[in-house]
Amino acid sequence: MNIDSIKNGIVIDHIASGNSMEIYELLKLEELDCSVAIIKNAQSRKMGKKDIIKIDADVDINFDVLGYIDPNITVNIIKDGVLVEKRHLSLPKELVNVIVCKNPRCITSVEQGIKHIFKLSETENGVYRCAYCETKAKNQ
Repeated sequence: MNIDSIKNGIVIDHIASGNSMEIYELLKLEELDCSVAIIKNAQSRKMGKKDIIKIDADVDINFDVLGYIDPNITVNIIKDGVLVEKRHLSLPKELVNVIVCKNPRCITSVEQGIKHIFKLSETENGVYRCAYCETKAKNQ
């Protein structure tokens, strides 16, 4: 299979196989007015199989969403056909409006307009806790 290279844009690489559609939805990539290529189950020496997303435009993306879904993702920034930056992600310390609290008694379930804030409480297990009620939300 041949996917054209991009001139200016972003390549989200080393996505765990099967996670690309979740990233596509959470980043709202369907709203972009540019080419977006999703490559699923690509061969990888490191991972066996991986997904890749290529965005053919210079857009702002939420790195916290990517780090939350898979902290092993790498993001390549391409300008004029040349790799200018390669970012290695990690679990974000705080998530704002990425996930929602499952506790029906949490203030975020009752009051509209309140930001859904989660703080990383257990780095080794990827556990986040709601900033308001301390309910656990385990990472993928």
